[in-house]
Amino acid sequence: MTATIDPELVARAARRDSAATSALLAQLRPGLVRYCRARLGRIGGAYTTADDVAQEVCLGVLRALPRYREEGRPFSAFVYAIAANKVADAQRAAIRDSSAVAASDEVLDRPDAAPGPEQQAVSTDLARRLSALLDRLPQAQREIILLRVAVGLPAEEVGEVMGMSAAAVRVAQSRGLARLRTLAGSALDEVSAA
Repeated sequence: MTATIDPELVARAARRDSAATSALLAQLRPGLVRYCRARLGRIGGAYTTADDVAQEVCLGVLRALPRYREEGRPFSAFVYAIAANKVADAQRAAIRDSSAVAASDEVLDRPDAAPGPEQQAVSTDLARRLSALLDRLPQAQREIILLRVAVGLPAEEVGEVMGMSAAAVRVAQSRGLARLRTLAGSALDEVSAA
């Protein structure tokens, strides 16, 4: 969702125009998937949960769309407020349901194309480390970095979502990225010393 959504498309979708609704969701979904993946990361080496949450966000947008009214804020503020709530719900559910998934006894007919255990472990570890680094940032900086870097929203739209000016968003993003670089350097030093 790097480009601003056409307000007329949103208005037509809110009036339940099926073609407009399909076009709107097609524009929204890639950014929502990136946002959910960045916030939730990989579980078991796959993005299944994050992709499911992104789908839930799309459904939430569809349900709320008829009640959407233009109030001088970009539509992305409306969408990412829903996304932030769905991600928080998924994080709470993951904490509640932190039970391990049992391995399948099913024998496959052909080789599994999925990444092997080592690749999954490396990917999961990297995602865990990146998530831990992001968690060390203040919430506002974390959200700004996710919306700007992972989703690709312009500073003006992120400012509307966060209630800040575009210049303040750029400053917070710069400070957040600088802090991540510092944290990543010390985290990598800890790994190499072990």
